[in-house]
Parts: sequence; structure tokens; C-alpha cells
Amino acid sequence: MSWNELSVLAVIPARGGSKGIPRKNLRRVGPLSLIAWAAQTVGQLPWIDQAVLSTDDSEMAEEGRNHGLEVPFIRPSDLSTDTAPAVKMWRHAWLESEKTFGQRYDLSVLLQPTTPLRQAIDVERTVAAMVDGGHDAAATVSPIPGHFSPQKTLTINDRGVLGFFDPDGAKYTSRQMLEGYYYRNGVCYAATRASVVDRSNIVEEDCVAVVVSEYVINIDEPIELEIAAMLYAKADHDQSERSDEDFQKTIGP
Repeated sequence: MSWNELSVLAVIPARGGSKGIPRKNLRRVGPLSLIAWAAQTVGQLPWIDQAVLSTDDSEMAEEGRNHGLEVPFIRPSDLSTDTAPAVKMWRHAWLESEKTFGQRYDLSVLLQPTTPLRQAIDVERTVAAMVDGGHDAAATVSPIPGHFSPQKTLTINDRGVLGFFDPDGAKYTSRQMLEGYYYRNGVCYAATRASVVDRSNIVEEDCVAVVVSEYVINIDEPIELEIAAMLYAKADHDQSERSDEDFQKTIGP
């Protein structure tokens, strides 16, 4: 289908060696594994030309295939460690996909399974911001709560005494005085071929921000799996209630 005649590759990274939550990408939120959630997002975006799972794990590879993802290569062990740079993994997946499918991809989206409840529209907004703005890359971000800002961050010295990380931190007595700060939430990264393949860059140079104002769950710790399950259950319940209301409107009193 392509995006405005630009060919698009989706890469879903899912290594097998997660330590915080063992076998994390196979864990389930509601009816689906984290890998399956990412695959479901891909299925909602018809402009993606090809979607691949980058993994070093045979079980995760099978889970990806079961949900419509291609797994044309196994990720090398040196790109599957805790410290391996994400951009190197992405570049490897990009080049291997081009080799396998015999196609050059103009741009790519990186969809981490650890953000299972993402909205497909936010992926579209990310690509649109990058392409329409003429940027090399784009990343979704969320606002940092005021009490986590640098001006509110505290330190503890060797005597156990509190201090401000920012020397002027004591001056900021209300959140209205604070600047806006953001963090990468993992919903979507998008990049041109020149950025990832040629320069091995994502956020380092010309990366436009796409702000997601709604709460985003990004799963790193076991408690976040529980929060994700709670959010899914609530969304499913709310949807059921809306469906019941629509049905009642249809049949009348």
C-alpha cells in the first residue's frame, strides 16, 4: 500500500533474554501476548508494506508468525543483549528485510511490544509528522509529571541530607513555574532510511516529537503488567457499556 508512494517497513523487536520480566514478550495482556498486540496494530495500518519480527528466540518467532508477522532472520546474539543499541538492531532488521524481500524501504516504524495498548492513530500521526515536516525521524513522547521534573528532583549527600539536583530548585514552588519536559513512551519510532541505515541515528539529530497526551503503559516491571491488564479490562468494560447503550438506542424503549 505504501505511505504517499514511500515504502514502509514495520519492525517489532522481541528478544528472548528479558530479565525484569522473564519471557516478557510472550506475557499476555487480556487475550493477547505482547507480540500479538504489536501485530494487531500492524494489521490496522494498511500502508505498511512489510512487517517483521526481530528476535533471537524460536518461541517468540513462532508467536510472531502465528499473528501474521514475517520472521525472515534470527537476530544475532551481539544485538540481543541488554546493552545492545536499539538503532543497531533496527538497522540490521532493515537491511536483512531488504535482502530477503528484494525491496528498498524508504522509511520504517519501530513498534515495541512493551507498549501493548497503543493506538494505531498515534503511529499514523508519527509517520505524518516526520514525512510532512521533512524530518529524518520521529518519536512519540509523554509529558513528565511536574514532581518528576529536574527542578523538583532531589539528591542525598554522604550525610543523608537532601539537596536539589537543580541548584535553583528551591525557587520552583508551584508546577505552573516549571518548563515542559517529556519522555519517550515507546508507542512509536519512525525514521527514514538515511537516518537509521546510513547514519545509525534515531533521536540524535532531526527527530520530531509527537506528543501523546493520554496515559501510556510501557511494560518493564511486573507491576506494569498488572496495570496494563487493569487498563485493558477497563477499556473492554467501557466498550461493552457503549455497545449496550448503542443497542438500546437502536431497539428503542
